[in-house]
Amino acid sequence: MKCEHCTRKECSKKTKTDDQENASVNVPSPAQENGEKGEFHKLADAKIFLSDCLACDSCVSAEEGIQVSQQNAKDFFQVLNLNKKCDTSEHKVLAVSLCPQSLPYFAAKFSLSVTDASRRLCGFLKSLGVHYVFDTTIAADFSILESQKEFVRRFRQHNEEEPALPMLTSACPGWVRYAERVLGHPVTPHLCTAKSPQQIMGSLVKDYFARRQNLSPDKIFHVIVAPCYDKKLEALQEDVLTASRGSRGTDCVLTSGEIAQMMEQSDVSVREAALDTLFGDVKEEELRRHDGAGSDGYLAHIFRHAAKELFNEDVGEVTYRALRNKDFQEVTLEKSGEVLLRFAAAYGFRNIQNVVLKLKKGKFPYHFVEVLACAGGCLNGRGQAQTADGRTDKALLQKMKGIYADIPVQLPEASTHVQELYQEWLDGTDSPRVQEALHTAYQGPGQPADSRDIKW
Repeated sequence: MKCEHCTRKECSKKTKTDDQENASVNVPSPAQENGEKGEFHKLADAKIFLSDCLACDSCVSAEEGIQVSQQNAKDFFQVLNLNKKCDTSEHKVLAVSLCPQSLPYFAAKFSLSVTDASRRLCGFLKSLGVHYVFDTTIAADFSILESQKEFVRRFRQHNEEEPALPMLTSACPGWVRYAERVLGHPVTPHLCTAKSPQQIMGSLVKDYFARRQNLSPDKIFHVIVAPCYDKKLEALQEDVLTASRGSRGTDCVLTSGEIAQMMEQSDVSVREAALDTLFGDVKEEELRRHDGAGSDGYLAHIFRHAAKELFNEDVGEVTYRALRNKDFQEVTLEKSGEVLLRFAAAYGFRNIQNVVLKLKKGKFPYHFVEVLACAGGCLNGRGQAQTADGRTDKALLQKMKGIYADIPVQLPEASTHVQELYQEWLDGTDSPRVQEALHTAYQGPGQPADSRDIKW
């Protein structure tokens, strides 16, 4: 399962400086081997960046590389075109789910408000033949709520003989893949078992929404629009809780940059449209986000919940303190001079390396770490806000940060739709269905990955 083009030794060398951290590994695709010109941002034709994909050693098999290469604009349009040509009985229902960190990119790039950007993007996708366009924020609600419960449980069960802490977040697929395929034990037991927002969105679309629409999961072609390439790899291993086992939650992942180029090159007439919801004709009235500067804010939400649940302390604004660099920050809860909770946020490969090193040495003082592969968080994913030479467009990224910060924050607990779904879809908040639909288990190095073909 070793990638021929990158070894652990090369990985270590390429993370010594900022410029080298953004170095990339060329991964040839079947198209290159046949002398064909690659698609824009086609992962197998382009690059996997070490700063947003830590899966650079023993992580991408040849078969997975081929499957990832299928996730591009060409195959997205192939499905759209088949719907126009084939018999209606063979048509796919196309559903696109937008990551909340992608919307600020479109707003900044096209000089629009985030609401207008979402309406233009939704209208563009529907003009192509997409039937539904969703926001994945509701899936992040579930992931955060399940992570909160798991942290409290781990904190109460923690002891020196069987350490349950620190808990490390599992929402970033680049980090999780690196932990599974390269690090293994003793790191993987610390990964939170809550599924990522993308994985949960796959189940919501292919299970809950499919049943509401009286559709077989295989009749839905589900596309995720995301800020980074790692989610293309994540889509290969998504299983959905459905009556017909084996359905993949996400059929294709396209980066924000791929969609933006489609929009720039298209000459179709676009009528703006509001985002759809999973609940029928009800339209979302206002976009919302979670309490993170450039991500879904697992640290802030779990920190507040744990402070209240474990120590009956109400925390308002979460105060971050930068330590080694701006991408390694600490948050503490103190009372009478005693530190009750010590959380950290570690973004980027170098900070993750330091976390892993200290964890293995048993000299790790934190109860919880929000881990993200991309320096700067999800807004800085390598699938968006890039210059022509592959570097971060700093001016555009700064605009994106301001736009994202202006989106209203809503606590996951405040979502009535989520509470209704726990009852209607999952039979309660503590049912066996919750464990199956919202939680996962992790592989260790050398264990085979799920290698089933994408079902088109």
